[in-house]
Amino acid sequence: MKFLTQISAALALLGSSAMAHPVFDELMEPTAPLKRAQAALSRVNDFGANSSGAKMYIYVPSKLAAKPPVIVAIHYCTGTAQAYYSGSPYAQLADQKGFIVIYPESPYSGTCWDVSSKASLTHLGGGNSNSIANMVNYTLNKYNGDASKVFVTGSSSGGMMTNVMAATYPEMFSAAIVYSGTAAGCFYSQSGGTNQWNNSCANGQARGTPQVWAKMVFDMYPNYDGPRPKMQIYHGSADSTLNQNNYNETIKQWCGVFGYDYTKPDTTQANTPQSRYTTYTWGDHLVGVYAQGVGHTVPIRGSDDMKYFGL
Repeated sequence: MKFLTQISAALALLGSSAMAHPVFDELMEPTAPLKRAQAALSRVNDFGANSSGAKMYIYVPSKLAAKPPVIVAIHYCTGTAQAYYSGSPYAQLADQKGFIVIYPESPYSGTCWDVSSKASLTHLGGGNSNSIANMVNYTLNKYNGDASKVFVTGSSSGGMMTNVMAATYPEMFSAAIVYSGTAAGCFYSQSGGTNQWNNSCANGQARGTPQVWAKMVFDMYPNYDGPRPKMQIYHGSADSTLNQNNYNETIKQWCGVFGYDYTKPDTTQANTPQSRYTTYTWGDHLVGVYAQGVGHTVPIRGSDDMKYFGL
């Protein structure tokens, strides 16, 4: 009840409203053609507790590192594991570098992720986030993976879930990269619904202080005081699906978590990593990349992701 009361009160102040998912086509921005992966995407049916019904797919390259890193790559609404495998560069990069990629698949109609229920917004709560964490544990155990090099990324709904994974399982991930998502907890449903759409958040009307947003993160894993993953946040200024203000609120959230002043980034780099992108850096744990004129979603930058992950 403490969780529900605190989050409900916070989002009531922010102006939250939840409803069933609207029907829309959420398409990835065009990217350079990808080379075909050398191995194959495969389904894993028994990876541990999975009360949320999420599906697990995995890509294990033919040349696997002796103690492979693991990347969790989470798809967007209307997407599938196969679509994200085919449309993102991670499998091809895995062929080069020997890491494993987990592609979770949402169990819901419309294939958005549950970033609204208490279960998914709680460490070991039994929701989608818990299922994805169990996919990671399965992979580390089966393939002798490097638990110090586990990373998570995703686009749109997958970006939302990336923030949620960083909040609910901070001990699991070294770094996270969010493409066009929302702050963790922004989609919380006061009705307790699973996989709910939140108009106020999507439209950029959910606003709060860094302290309010950070408290949402802390309440997802009470009493945790260990290390947290470093975060990189991408968002486009012309995003009409998840309003660009969600970039500001996500930055405020992680600034609140890490104790940074969100109004004073340490560095501001114009036209970085490309023309009309601006990169802001706070300390050693937070980078924001604001893409002027880019819609939903910001194209995945695979080589840059590898650098941020230290791969």
